[in-house]
Amino acid sequence: MSSINLAIVGVGKIVRDQHLPSIAKNPDFNLIATASRNGTIDGVQAFTTIEAMLDAVPEIDAVSLCMPPQYRYDAAHKALSAGKHVFMEKPPGATLSEVADLEKLAASKGLSLFASWHSRYAAAVEATKSFLASTEIKSVHVVWKEDVRQWHPNQDWIWQAGGLGVFDPGINALSIVTHILPKAIFLTSATLEFPENRDAPIAADLHFKNADNVPAHVEFDWRQTGKQSWDIFAETAAGQMVLAEGGSKLSVNGELKFEAPEEEYPSLYRRFAEIVKADESDVDLAPLRHVADAFMLGKRKFVEAFHD
Repeated sequence: MSSINLAIVGVGKIVRDQHLPSIAKNPDFNLIATASRNGTIDGVQAFTTIEAMLDAVPEIDAVSLCMPPQYRYDAAHKALSAGKHVFMEKPPGATLSEVADLEKLAASKGLSLFASWHSRYAAAVEATKSFLASTEIKSVHVVWKEDVRQWHPNQDWIWQAGGLGVFDPGINALSIVTHILPKAIFLTSATLEFPENRDAPIAADLHFKNADNVPAHVEFDWRQTGKQSWDIFAETAAGQMVLAEGGSKLSVNGELKFEAPEEEYPSLYRRFAEIVKADESDVDLAPLRHVADAFMLGKRKFVEAFHD
């Protein structure tokens, strides 16, 4: 197969920081168009709507969707209906039903649909998965806390219904946990903290277990200042495991076992090219399902208003 003619919808910070450098380094892709209300990329045809882009540039093979999740379904449906493969930034949609419908549409047209989870491709994730498969897990503890003002300043969409609030970064942790644990976990209780002036939570405290009653405690908070925390701990028969710094470092009993440079988005685009060439889809909804369960089962606690 020749190089894949790619278009991007939604040109924002994540596209400039991660997508563009990854695409530029990947010979499988040729970026030929964008659709965005505000952003453009030098040297690339630019449109303000996906409809205009698809009409004007029929040679597009695939589309990367990088707009907020509340608006992703319509764009994905239009792209698939036009015969284009689709890469969806995380989370893949605002609801499970939306993504299930897109998966069905992609299958009916023989197209590839990719629900990307970039944190699963962090450097030490696979090594951690192998370690946990080799030992008995006694408990899991996730601490994923960051400063929303640093990472998501003035992004009003993220506080709206469907924007997920603290689950926007928290789903990254869930995407790792659902990949590295040898058995599925299930939510048993949750408390979600909502600022009194927002429609999405600023913190969440979640409790899970698996079929063997192994507990997993997950803490998300967007009010962290100072050092940011993106760490997963597991007590095991072989000692304490720590997957630190968002999945980049694996330690066991205080000894560093694995560390490597970040390759998350380059790995995503390698995977997307792989499934397009193989006429396959990759749509794992386990992380989003856990978020949906948290909103369904969780107790709601209102806290002081949040202002950027």
